[in-house]
Formats: sequence, structure tokens, C-alpha cells
Amino acid sequence: MVLWPAVSLVGFLVLTALVIALGTRSTARYEREQRPTVFEDNTAADPAPAITA
Repeated sequence: MVLWPAVSLVGFLVLTALVIALGTRSTARYEREQRPTVFEDNTAADPAPAITA
């Protein structure tokens, strides 16, 4: 009698965890792609020589 409600609850929790995990991963990838890279356009062709005393 109690088996089917328990199986339904466990299945619901597993599917909810799967949706949360996939959504978190997808959101992280989207934000990583949208974030501008700061150092990409800020590289000098010839670095300045070191000043020695």
C-alpha cells in the first residue's frame, strides 16, 4: 500500500534534482559565454622594458 507513494516521491525528487543540476550547468555556461574577456583586447604587442636601478 505504501510502496507506490514512496516510489512516486523518490522519482519526483530524483527528477527535480536532475532538472536543477541541468539548469545550473546550462546557466553557468551561458553566463561564461556572455561575460566579456577583459584581457583579450588589452594585450600589448611589445611589452615595456623593465627599469633597472
